Amino acid sequence: MGIMKNLIERDKKRRLLVAKYEQKRVILKALTLKGSLSKSIRFKATLELSSLPKNSSKTRLNNRCVLTGRGKAVLRSFRISRVAIRTLGSDGLISGFTKSSW
Repeated sequence: MGIMKNLIERDKKRRLLVAKYEQKRVILKALTLKGSLSKSIRFKATLELSSLPKNSSKTRLNNRCVLTGRGKAVLRSFRISRVAIRTLGSDGLISGFTKSSW
C-alpha cells in the first residue's frame, strides 16, 4: 500500500504546481504564439516557459482514484475508480446503486 500512497501524494503535488503556475503558463504560451510580436520577445517567453517546472504542465496530470490510487478506469466526475465504486456500492454507501445479477 506504500506505493499507492506515494502515487497519490505525487498527484497532489502535481495538481498544486499546475494550479500555482497555470496563469503564468497561459500568458507565456500566448506570447510565444502571437505572430505580431518580435522574435526576441517570443524567444524570451519561450525560454521563460521552458524554465518553469515540468510538473506544472497540465499534461503531466494523471487521473487517479483518490481512495485507492489506481490510475486506470477512473471516473472523471467522481475521481474514483470502478473497483472502488463497486465496493462502495456493495457496502451500501452509494444510494440508488444496486449490483446487477442474473
